[in-house]
Amino acid sequence: MVRLTRIYTRGGDAGKTSLGDGTRVAKEGARIAAIGSVDEANAALGIVRLHTQGQREGVADAMLARIQNELFDLGADLCTPGEDFASPDRLRVIPSQVKRLEDEIDSMNETLAPLQSFILPGGSPAAAHLHLARTIVRRAERDIAALMAEEPVNPVALQYANRLSDHLFVLGRALNAAAGGDVLWQPGATRP
Repeated sequence: MVRLTRIYTRGGDAGKTSLGDGTRVAKEGARIAAIGSVDEANAALGIVRLHTQGQREGVADAMLARIQNELFDLGADLCTPGEDFASPDRLRVIPSQVKRLEDEIDSMNETLAPLQSFILPGGSPAAAHLHLARTIVRRAERDIAALMAEEPVNPVALQYANRLSDHLFVLGRALNAAAGGDVLWQPGATRP
Protein backbone atom coordinates (compact mmCIF):
# COMPACT_ATOMS: atom_id res chain seq x y z
CA MET A 1 0.00 0.00 0.00
CA VAL A 2 1.17 3.53 -0.71
CA ARG A 3 1.50 6.02 2.13
CA LEU A 4 2.32 9.63 1.30
CA THR A 5 3.13 11.94 4.18
CA ARG A 6 4.86 14.62 2.13
CA ILE A 7 3.86 15.72 -1.35
CA TYR A 8 7.01 17.58 -2.28
CA THR A 9 10.44 16.11 -1.73
CA ARG A 10 12.65 18.41 -3.81
CA GLY A 11 14.19 15.21 -5.20
CA GLY A 12 13.29 16.12 -8.76
CA ASP A 13 14.59 19.67 -8.71
CA ALA A 14 17.72 18.67 -10.63
CA GLY A 15 15.81 16.96 -13.45
CA LYS A 16 15.82 13.39 -12.14
CA THR A 17 13.10 11.25 -10.59
CA SER A 18 12.92 7.90 -8.86
CA LEU A 19 11.48 4.71 -10.30
CA GLY A 20 9.68 2.10 -8.25
CA ASP A 21 12.93 0.27 -7.49
CA GLY A 22 14.68 3.45 -6.34
CA THR A 23 16.69 3.96 -9.53
CA ARG A 24 17.14 7.65 -10.39
CA VAL A 25 16.48 8.53 -14.04
CA ALA A 26 16.24 11.67 -16.14
CA LYS A 27 12.76 13.14 -16.30
CA GLU A 28 13.03 13.46 -20.09
CA GLY A 29 13.65 9.74 -20.55
CA ALA A 30 11.43 7.35 -22.48
CA ARG A 31 10.18 5.56 -19.38
CA ILE A 32 9.04 8.79 -17.73
CA ALA A 33 7.38 9.91 -20.98
CA ALA A 34 5.37 6.67 -21.07
CA ILE A 35 4.39 6.97 -17.41
CA GLY A 36 3.39 10.60 -17.97
CA SER A 37 1.17 9.76 -20.94
CA VAL A 38 -0.56 7.04 -18.93
CA ASP A 39 -1.11 9.53 -16.11
CA GLU A 40 -2.51 12.09 -18.54
CA ALA A 41 -4.92 9.50 -19.99
CA ASN A 42 -6.11 8.71 -16.48
CA ALA A 43 -6.77 12.40 -15.79
CA ALA A 44 -8.74 12.68 -19.05
CA LEU A 45 -10.89 9.72 -17.96
CA GLY A 46 -11.59 11.58 -14.72
CA ILE A 47 -13.11 14.34 -16.83
CA VAL A 48 -15.18 11.81 -18.79
CA ARG A 49 -16.54 10.48 -15.52
CA LEU A 50 -17.94 13.92 -14.67
CA HIS A 51 -20.42 13.18 -17.46
CA THR A 52 -21.15 9.54 -16.59
CA GLN A 53 -21.57 9.40 -12.82
CA GLY A 54 -25.13 8.87 -11.62
CA GLN A 55 -26.61 8.93 -15.10
CA ARG A 56 -27.91 6.31 -17.50
CA GLU A 57 -24.24 5.81 -18.40
CA GLY A 58 -23.73 4.14 -15.00
CA VAL A 59 -22.35 0.97 -16.61
CA ALA A 60 -19.89 3.12 -18.53
CA ASP A 61 -18.90 4.88 -15.33
CA ALA A 62 -18.23 1.57 -13.58
CA MET A 63 -16.03 0.47 -16.49
CA LEU A 64 -14.16 3.76 -16.43
CA ALA A 65 -13.64 3.58 -12.65
CA ARG A 66 -12.06 0.15 -13.05
CA ILE A 67 -9.96 1.33 -16.02
CA GLN A 68 -8.69 4.33 -14.03
CA ASN A 69 -7.48 1.95 -11.33
CA GLU A 70 -5.86 -0.27 -13.97
CA LEU A 71 -4.08 2.74 -15.44
CA PHE A 72 -2.42 3.19 -12.05
CA ASP A 73 -1.45 -0.50 -12.27
CA LEU A 74 -0.03 0.19 -15.73
CA GLY A 75 1.92 3.16 -14.37
CA ALA A 76 3.29 0.99 -11.56
CA ASP A 77 4.26 -1.65 -14.13
CA LEU A 78 6.12 0.93 -16.23
CA CYS A 79 7.70 2.43 -13.11
CA THR A 80 9.35 -0.87 -12.22
CA PRO A 81 12.20 -1.75 -14.59
CA GLY A 82 13.38 -5.29 -15.04
CA GLU A 83 12.44 -8.45 -16.87
CA ASP A 84 10.60 -10.25 -14.08
CA PHE A 85 7.23 -9.82 -15.77
CA ALA A 86 5.65 -12.87 -14.12
CA SER A 87 6.93 -12.26 -10.59
CA PRO A 88 4.14 -12.14 -7.99
CA ASP A 89 6.27 -9.57 -6.12
CA ARG A 90 5.78 -6.99 -8.88
CA LEU A 91 2.57 -5.25 -9.89
CA ARG A 92 2.26 -5.97 -13.60
CA VAL A 93 -0.59 -5.69 -16.08
CA ILE A 94 -1.72 -9.22 -16.91
CA PRO A 95 -3.36 -10.85 -19.95
CA SER A 96 -6.75 -11.26 -18.24
CA GLN A 97 -7.03 -7.47 -18.03
CA VAL A 98 -6.52 -7.23 -21.80
CA LYS A 99 -9.05 -10.04 -22.35
CA ARG A 100 -11.65 -8.24 -20.24
CA LEU A 101 -11.23 -5.12 -22.39
CA GLU A 102 -11.70 -7.27 -25.51
CA ASP A 103 -14.83 -8.88 -24.08
CA GLU A 104 -16.30 -5.48 -23.23
CA ILE A 105 -15.46 -4.15 -26.70
CA ASP A 106 -17.21 -7.13 -28.30
CA SER A 107 -20.25 -6.75 -26.05
CA MET A 108 -20.63 -3.01 -26.72
CA ASN A 109 -19.97 -3.42 -30.44
CA GLU A 110 -22.78 -5.99 -30.80
CA THR A 111 -25.31 -3.25 -30.06
CA LEU A 112 -23.87 -0.73 -32.54
CA ALA A 113 -24.58 -0.30 -36.22
CA PRO A 114 -21.55 -1.01 -38.42
CA LEU A 115 -19.53 2.06 -39.30
CA GLN A 116 -20.28 3.47 -42.74
CA SER A 117 -17.88 6.38 -42.36
CA PHE A 118 -15.13 7.54 -40.08
CA ILE A 119 -16.50 9.47 -37.16
CA LEU A 120 -15.47 12.86 -35.87
CA PRO A 121 -14.65 13.29 -32.19
CA GLY A 122 -17.75 14.74 -30.63
CA GLY A 123 -21.34 13.96 -29.88
CA SER A 124 -22.30 13.85 -26.23
CA PRO A 125 -19.97 15.50 -23.70
CA ALA A 126 -18.91 12.09 -22.35
CA ALA A 127 -18.19 10.75 -25.85
CA ALA A 128 -16.26 13.88 -26.86
CA HIS A 129 -14.04 13.55 -23.79
CA LEU A 130 -13.64 9.81 -24.46
CA HIS A 131 -12.29 10.62 -27.91
CA LEU A 132 -9.74 12.96 -26.33
CA ALA A 133 -8.78 10.30 -23.78
CA ARG A 134 -8.47 7.78 -26.62
CA THR A 135 -5.93 9.97 -28.41
CA ILE A 136 -3.93 10.35 -25.20
CA VAL A 137 -3.94 6.56 -24.76
CA ARG A 138 -2.68 6.25 -28.35
CA ARG A 139 0.22 8.55 -27.41
CA ALA A 140 0.88 6.43 -24.33
CA GLU A 141 0.94 3.39 -26.60
CA ARG A 142 3.54 5.06 -28.84
CA ASP A 143 5.57 6.06 -25.79
CA ILE A 144 5.48 2.49 -24.44
CA ALA A 145 6.58 1.16 -27.84
CA ALA A 146 9.46 3.67 -27.90
CA LEU A 147 10.49 2.54 -24.41
CA MET A 148 10.33 -1.10 -25.52
CA ALA A 149 12.81 -0.28 -28.29
CA GLU A 150 15.28 0.85 -25.62
CA GLU A 151 14.82 -1.62 -22.77
CA PRO A 152 12.71 -4.53 -21.55
CA VAL A 153 9.05 -3.75 -20.82
CA ASN A 154 6.19 -6.05 -19.95
CA PRO A 155 4.68 -6.80 -23.41
CA VAL A 156 1.21 -6.92 -21.87
CA ALA A 157 1.58 -3.22 -21.03
CA LEU A 158 1.61 -2.38 -24.73
CA GLN A 159 -1.26 -4.77 -25.44
CA TYR A 160 -3.33 -3.16 -22.68
CA ALA A 161 -2.78 0.35 -24.06
CA ASN A 162 -3.61 -0.80 -27.59
CA ARG A 163 -6.82 -2.47 -26.50
CA LEU A 164 -7.79 0.41 -24.21
CA SER A 165 -7.78 2.93 -27.06
CA ASP A 166 -10.13 0.63 -28.99
CA HIS A 167 -12.31 0.25 -25.88
CA LEU A 168 -12.63 4.02 -25.44
CA PHE A 169 -13.52 4.42 -29.12
CA VAL A 170 -16.31 1.84 -28.91
CA LEU A 171 -17.53 3.17 -25.57
CA GLY A 172 -17.74 6.66 -27.09
CA ARG A 173 -19.82 5.23 -29.94
CA ALA A 174 -22.08 3.45 -27.47
CA LEU A 175 -22.66 6.64 -25.48
CA ASN A 176 -23.33 8.58 -28.68
CA ALA A 177 -25.79 5.91 -29.85
CA ALA A 178 -27.78 6.53 -26.67
CA ALA A 179 -27.60 10.30 -27.22
CA GLY A 180 -28.52 10.60 -30.91
CA GLY A 181 -25.64 9.09 -32.84
CA ASP A 182 -22.06 9.64 -33.89
CA VAL A 183 -20.83 12.70 -35.73
CA LEU A 184 -19.91 11.34 -39.17
CA TRP A 185 -17.05 12.52 -41.33
CA GLN A 186 -18.30 13.79 -44.68
CA PRO A 187 -15.33 13.55 -47.05
CA GLY A 188 -14.82 16.73 -49.02
CA ALA A 189 -18.03 18.29 -47.63
CA THR A 190 -16.48 21.76 -47.32
CA ARG A 191 -14.82 21.85 -50.74
CA PRO A 192 -16.38 24.21 -53.27
